[in-house]
Amino acid sequence: MIRLLGVFALLFAVLAAPAASADPGDVDAASRGVVRVVLIGSEDGQPTPVSHGTGFAVSPTRIVTNAHVVSEASQDDTLRIGIVPAEGAGGAFARIIAISPRNDLALLEIARGSLRLPPLALAGGASLSEGEVAAVGYPMNVDLAQGLGMSDIFRPQPPVKSRGYLSGLRPSRQFDTILHSAPIARGNSGGPLLDPCGRVIGVNSFSTDSTGGDAEFFFAVSLRELLPFLRGNGVEPVTNSLPCRSIDELNAEERQRLEAEQSQARAALAERAETLRALREKAQLAAQMEVLGERENRMALALVALLSAIGAGYAALVWRGDADRRRHAGIAAGLAGLGLVVAALAWITRPGLAEIEDRVAAAIARAEGRAPEGGHAAQDAAEGALICTLVPERSRVTSARTDDVAFEWSADGCVNGRTQYGLGQGGEWQRVLAAEDDAAVAVNTYDPETRTLRTDRYLLGQQALAAAREARAAYTPPACGVSDAASTLGEQQSALIAALPDRPNERLVYSCAAKK
Repeated sequence: MIRLLGVFALLFAVLAAPAASADPGDVDAASRGVVRVVLIGSEDGQPTPVSHGTGFAVSPTRIVTNAHVVSEASQDDTLRIGIVPAEGAGGAFARIIAISPRNDLALLEIARGSLRLPPLALAGGASLSEGEVAAVGYPMNVDLAQGLGMSDIFRPQPPVKSRGYLSGLRPSRQFDTILHSAPIARGNSGGPLLDPCGRVIGVNSFSTDSTGGDAEFFFAVSLRELLPFLRGNGVEPVTNSLPCRSIDELNAEERQRLEAEQSQARAALAERAETLRALREKAQLAAQMEVLGERENRMALALVALLSAIGAGYAALVWRGDADRRRHAGIAAGLAGLGLVVAALAWITRPGLAEIEDRVAAAIARAEGRAPEGGHAAQDAAEGALICTLVPERSRVTSARTDDVAFEWSADGCVNGRTQYGLGQGGEWQRVLAAEDDAAVAVNTYDPETRTLRTDRYLLGQQALAAAREARAAYTPPACGVSDAASTLGEQQSALIAALPDRPNERLVYSCAAKK
């Protein structure tokens, strides 16, 4: 159903290098939501395919395609629209919600309860630059080359992916289009044109005519047309305008970040050691002067008190035999006893030399603003109610939501008071999520020391997703507070995590801070 244009006298040259490189699973992940759109008639009472094109999900039940793919069905009530997914047991029927021949767009809705699809993300707000793109769809020439008959198009089959390069933006036939070189053919109409991260940048529509020997180029309806069309018909698609970077690039940046942090930590430790050394020297000198001064003062006091006691004692002995001074002798004897007591106390309470180190430690603790025993503040700050915010420069997001996350952490790995995290083999706190309403498996990892939450999302095909859910259903995570809950869950999750692909499709890194 690709409508041809006349031969261009001059076409844009194609650049050889892509602006960004895609991870191998990106196009495959997006292809899960690409469908074959079939116009179905009837012959001798049996359903018969009349023609077909391609479409892609923008919500679990709504599909975008070209207007020219389904326009015949909008004018002929004997034709029905069939939706055949890329995988699974079968298809479904759909109806036209909106059709816009002006910019060759149509919006379909799948019959309620019959089929749900993972929606593709649109590269909303992302600036287009010349680079690699991928077209996904169901070209008829591939069906014919495989010897497939018309009846075979009712069977779920993976779509065909082709790669090319973005060649420019062009207004064409009163609407905005994207010029590219990813090969498409009849049957590709309505399929997505993807950027290197598997996000939709256009809807494939038509091609140039290459019969004259010129190179063939292809056109896709741009997002400038698609986004207003969807929003005008009550669909708010998943959009993502974050930079397109590969997991390998993120991993390399993480290694550089860790190396830089370690280097800064080593420099900070060296600086702190030097500061502590100087502080210790100063504190030790001051402590020595204080302790030795106090020690000398107490010893001098003891000596004076002792000498006074001796003098008073002598006087008491002399005056004891004199009847006139006998009362004075008693007073002198009392003073002699008091002098001995004061001398003894002054001697006993004189500071020892070990007091010097105690005072040095106290001085250092005061200078660092902590109690001498210290060590509990960081651990306490890592616990409690947190708000986790996405760090875009450390993340790779294609379709996931990026809202803030409420995250209440306890030292035993209990989250939000009810969800236990497990301890992985490397000592990471992890929890595997495989919800039925999410076409992905997510692995959450939390680092209490840095208060960093990371979510790795694996956008799996139906078979791999079913296997992961089966593995997840095979164990029951222990409740918070159960003895050895963290180590038990870590062992339970290990086999499932090991069976996931080497790298995730998406990585969301959050920085967590205490909730105010």
